[in-house]
Amino acid sequence: MASPDLQWLIIRNNSSFLLKGNGQTYSREPNNLKSLNSFRYNGLVHKKTVGVVPAKDGKGVVLITKKTNAGKRPGKGYSKVELKRGSRQTFSSIRKTLRSNRYRKDLKMAAVRRASALLKSQKPVVVKKSGLKSK
Repeated sequence: MASPDLQWLIIRNNSSFLLKGNGQTYSREPNNLKSLNSFRYNGLVHKKTVGVVPAKDGKGVVLITKKTNAGKRPGKGYSKVELKRGSRQTFSSIRKTLRSNRYRKDLKMAAVRRASALLKSQKPVVVKKSGLKSK
């Protein structure tokens, strides 16, 4: 495998995941927390990547991390952990996972914010009733 820097130079302008518009280039690749086309958030070139996606049943999130020693087995290269206990426990486990073993500490807040947005979108919408009564 080539270095991440060389891989980034090759795919930064030519990738099937790119979306260009509004002066900003976005990327839809897996494990890109902010959907930005940048070296830091790229989920393809790094040995260690982090992804947060909604759970299949619509309750909770799944934390996806890339295994560093599964180079020749791409199907078994990711570990997935479902987090369904609650928002505070979910954020705490994401922080602890990314802090332990120096696993991409720079992506810790981006992962927590992504999980927060996903959990907020899964809550039911509450319709507020107005205080005025009509006759």
